Amino acid sequence: MNLMNNLRSILLGLCITFLAGVQAQNPIVQTMYTADPAPMVYNDRLYLYTSHDEDDATWFTMNDWRLYSTDDMVNWADHGVVLSYTDLDWVSGDAWAPQCIERDGKFYFYLPVTARENGRPAIGVAVGDSPYGPFYDPIGKPLVQMPDWGDIDPTVFIDDDGQAYLYWGNPKLYYAKLNEDMISIKGDVVAVPMTEDSFGRREGDVGRPTLYEEGPWLYKRNNLYYLFWPGGPLPEFLGYSTSSSPTGPWKYGGVVMTREGGVFTNHPGVVDFKGKTYFFYHNGALPGGGGFNRSVCVEELVFNEDGSVPQLKMTGGIKNGIAKVNPYVKNEAEKMAWSEGFKSSQNKKVGVFLTAQKNGAFTKVRDVDFRQNGAKKLTLRIGSTHNDPVAMEVRIKGVDGPLLATVKVPRTGGNDRWQLVEVDVPKVTGTHDLYFVVKGEPSTNLMYFDYWKFNE
Repeated sequence: MNLMNNLRSILLGLCITFLAGVQAQNPIVQTMYTADPAPMVYNDRLYLYTSHDEDDATWFTMNDWRLYSTDDMVNWADHGVVLSYTDLDWVSGDAWAPQCIERDGKFYFYLPVTARENGRPAIGVAVGDSPYGPFYDPIGKPLVQMPDWGDIDPTVFIDDDGQAYLYWGNPKLYYAKLNEDMISIKGDVVAVPMTEDSFGRREGDVGRPTLYEEGPWLYKRNNLYYLFWPGGPLPEFLGYSTSSSPTGPWKYGGVVMTREGGVFTNHPGVVDFKGKTYFFYHNGALPGGGGFNRSVCVEELVFNEDGSVPQLKMTGGIKNGIAKVNPYVKNEAEKMAWSEGFKSSQNKKVGVFLTAQKNGAFTKVRDVDFRQNGAKKLTLRIGSTHNDPVAMEVRIKGVDGPLLATVKVPRTGGNDRWQLVEVDVPKVTGTHDLYFVVKGEPSTNLMYFDYWKFNE
């Protein structure tokens, strides 16, 4: 089984890398491993909270939660770490699958962790004044912790009448109503009946009588409630159930995504954004990916006329963006559609930035609109620690496309020391994909890249 998963991971990774050249976008983050996608829409922007698999992990080694956002569904901005399990005094570890939701201008971040006092899983909550945080712990203890060991993977939903619901659990499924303050439970915790009619029949496992495994996601469309969830046995598929009520009873609907992707877990996240519905999940498509090194992906979801969910395949992702990038404002380097050979970095000096790991590393920004007047100059904030020459080529249309500029990267001495470099570029007009390609001899950490901006 492990061998087959590894082979699937390698083949899928090669496929996704190839598709990158033909405008595919999956996985949507290539600078590190991400998992457990939790999308949220706020003020015409889609925010995506993820868990974070550490490099070279051989277990679920996950220490913090990260945030990405987009307004076009093809370029994703990396906002870095928004919360770590170390920020909660009562927690000893395990920053697993979260979800964040907005209510009355506050942002409530529900998180599964391991409690320090008893070493058992628990669901906590943190609060922020912005989707970017900072988030703080308002209660200093678990929001909920049941007698068993299944308190993971919370999903939160606010219904049209203002009532909020929290679902979670593996192998059992629980829900509770939340008070209006969103940080306390209203009434009792309810154990959802695990029936074949609600979640399908599992053969040969008396401890798990249904297909339901973990990772629920509650969603509403046209007065019908959908509960998406990973199903077993391992490796997991993604299934769904429906109900006319947010509390059930639930009716099993079938498989949304089959067992594929080179990993043995999965996690759904569903959201409506600018007139379309998007379905998020994770797989092992990045180089080195697998069951403990996962990557978040997205597909457009179009429901059947009767409200049922069609079966989806893991593909190259969203091919066409829904907005264009303005090159005449400051654009962070970590906002991009695709990259190879770059890692995401973060420090107190500049926040999030990119580090080029090798010769030929590149980033791609989709659909940059230079407009009719066109650009004439380019400003970059960059740096390096190397005496050996390092350059950045700026191109359009491809990594070997028309050359706009070759910029010598200055030796600044560290990733906390930066220099602004301005260069002339041949006048470029219209909409193009923009590429930043690194060239140099040093073997590692060739350069640091903070932001770019064109001038007319």
